[in-house]
Amino acid sequence: MLRVFGSPNRFGRRDFLRIGSLALGGLTLPQLLATQAAGASGRLATGKSVIFLFQHGGPSQIETFDPKMTAPVGIQSATGAVQTKIPGISFGGTLPKLAQLADKFSIVRSFATGDGNHDIKPIVGRDSGGANLGSLYSRVVGSNSSTTGMPTNAALYCRAVDPMAKPVIKDFGNFEATGGIGASYAPFVPGAGGDLQRDMELNLPMDRLGDRRALLGELDRVRFQLDASGKLDGLDRLREQAFGTIVGGAAGAFDLSQESPATVARYDTAPLFGSDGISRRWNNYPHYVDNARSLGKLLLLARRLCEAGCGFVTITTSFVWDNHSDVNNAGAEEGMRYCGIPFDHAVSAFIEDCEARGLSDKILLVCCGEMGRTPRINANGGRDHWGGLAPLMLFGGRTRPGQVIGQSTRDAGEPSSEPIRIPNLLATIMHTLLDVGELRITRGVPAEVVRAASAADPIPGLF
Repeated sequence: MLRVFGSPNRFGRRDFLRIGSLALGGLTLPQLLATQAAGASGRLATGKSVIFLFQHGGPSQIETFDPKMTAPVGIQSATGAVQTKIPGISFGGTLPKLAQLADKFSIVRSFATGDGNHDIKPIVGRDSGGANLGSLYSRVVGSNSSTTGMPTNAALYCRAVDPMAKPVIKDFGNFEATGGIGASYAPFVPGAGGDLQRDMELNLPMDRLGDRRALLGELDRVRFQLDASGKLDGLDRLREQAFGTIVGGAAGAFDLSQESPATVARYDTAPLFGSDGISRRWNNYPHYVDNARSLGKLLLLARRLCEAGCGFVTITTSFVWDNHSDVNNAGAEEGMRYCGIPFDHAVSAFIEDCEARGLSDKILLVCCGEMGRTPRINANGGRDHWGGLAPLMLFGGRTRPGQVIGQSTRDAGEPSSEPIRIPNLLATIMHTLLDVGELRITRGVPAEVVRAASAADPIPGLF
C-alpha cells in the first residue's frame, strides 16, 4: 500500500508503516528490503517457480492415471478409461482433456507416500522439517522478490478467489507451518477482498506518482521521525529499491480482472457447479462446491503470482478426494465427477496457457495428495485410505514431458518398480528452485533446507 498525501509535515510513522506494509506478514518496507538484501545471492536461485496443487483427501491412483481396465470389476476404474495421446496409456474416464495433453506432462505410477494418514506430508512433514516447502525456499532466497516486492512463498485457499467459500481445513496439517526456520518465512495468504488485498492498493495521485524525487524525499524524511531501533539502518542504499517495490506491480498480480475475459473463462471451473456432467447431489457434499467454484481461478492466480516473482505457491481446496462413500463423502464414481472434472478442466487450462505464454520451462506444476486409495472398492462403492501407492503428476520446469515413470502391481496397490517416495519428490522440487550444488557449500543454510534438497535423488528420468 502507498499513502502519501498532503504536506510532508503530516507524514509520520503511522503513515510510513502503511506505505511499507504491503500486507506482507506485517513487514514494513525497510524490513522487506532488508530481508531481500539478506537473502542468498542470485547464484542459488534458478529463476524457476513451483506450484504445488495439493489434492487434499488423497486421490485415487486408479481413477486418475492408472485405471487398470484389465483388472476385475471392483479394482478397475469406476469411471472407465480414456485413451491418451501416448500409445498404450490411458487415464480415468473423468480426465479426457488431460488425456489429450498427456504428451505435455509426466505421471509417476510408482509413487508411495508411505501411510494412509490424513495429513499434508508431501508438502509439510517430517521430510521438510515440519515446514512448508515454500518456507524452506524463502529461507534461502529471502521473503520477497528483490524486483517486485512479491512474496516468494504464497498459499492460496478457496477464499482467495471465492469469498463465499469455507475457511481452509487445518485440522490435519498447517500449510503455513515454518518448522524451526522462523515465522517470517511463512507463506503469504491473500484473502478475497479483505484487508490483506486492500492494503496492497496503490493510493497516490498520479501527478505525484510521476515525481520520483519527491517520493524518495519523503522516504528520507521518515528516517528522522522513527525511533532508534536501527530498523532503518542502510536506508540510503535501499531507497532506490523502495520506489520500485511500491509501484512494481505486486498488488496487481492478485487482480484477476487484469486478465482477458477469455482467459478467465477458460480457467473458470465455477460453471461446472450443478452442470449435467456432474451429479445433482451437490448439496449432500458441500465441500465439493468450494473446490468446483474456485480451483480454476486459483490456478490462474498462481500463474500470475509466479510471473510476478513468487517462487513457490501452495494451492489447496478441501477434502474432495476422500471418496469413501460415506455420510461425508461421495463414492469412487460420483466423487470423481465432483473432483475429477474440475481438476481436468483447470489443469488442462493451465498447461495450455503456460505453453502459449512460454512459461512451460519456468514453472513446475506438481499435483498429488497425502495418499492414494485402496485397490479394491469397498461395499459402499468408495475407496478407503491407502499409503502403498498414490498418483503423482508433474508438468513444466524443464522436466521431460510425455513420460510414464515407474510401474504398479496388477491391482495398483503398490509399486512393481523402484518406488518413488516423498524425499524424491522434495529433491525434485528443490532442484527445480535452487542450485543444490551451490546450496551444499553455502554457509548459513539451515540443515532442514539442505536435507530436503539432498536426502534423496530427484525422480529418476524426469529431467
